[in-house]
Amino acid sequence: MNDAAVPPIGERLREARTKRGLSVRGLARVVDVSPSLISQIETGKSSPSVSTLYAITTALQISIEDVFGEPEALVPAAAPPPVAAANAAAPASLPFFPGGVSATRQGLQMLATQRRVGPVVRHSEREVLHLDSGVTWELLGQLPHAHVDFLRITYAPGGSSSGAGVLMRHSGTEYGHVLSGRLTLKLGFDTYTLDPGDSVSFDCSTPHAYANHGTDPAVGVWWVLERNG
Repeated sequence: MNDAAVPPIGERLREARTKRGLSVRGLARVVDVSPSLISQIETGKSSPSVSTLYAITTALQISIEDVFGEPEALVPAAAPPPVAAANAAAPASLPFFPGGVSATRQGLQMLATQRRVGPVVRHSEREVLHLDSGVTWELLGQLPHAHVDFLRITYAPGGSSSGAGVLMRHSGTEYGHVLSGRLTLKLGFDTYTLDPGDSVSFDCSTPHAYANHGTDPAVGVWWVLERNG
């Protein structure tokens, strides 16, 4: 992977936190981690675990695709023009956004920040996140307004979604397919061993965690479909 293709995750999380007007201590309190960990993640001195990253993005009301996306996607759109001026200049063909013409123009500015990854993503062009606890995410594709995390996920030997073994919950529905290696999935009160060719699907509000207790990397393709609204 070219280092230039690796997104600055800490910078983007800091931008999202600032946009929401949260302090480091305030975010740490919501996520239930130490302020020093938040600071280390934002400055790139530490990487979040899978569970911590989901907790942070949930608290900031952003998606995983925003972490991979361009930093501008996390910045509020520029202030729209006054309503009277907008009404005078707006073409009749503008799509409707609730709130009138000003909201429509602001909506179009927001649409412009959405990006597409694809339609073809070459192996050498994948954007990569190296998370804590031995987990690597590779972005396989992204479409504007399609809130789906489409990822190739690798758990190194001994890797887990949470270094402390904490079960995570987040929005959406999760689908996964194991390509190689072996993963252990804790889902609610049940534990499953996933071998190559095995698949899973479940509501992400069910507490869950993954771990690789083997000696070989465990690799799979995962889709997380975000809920609308």
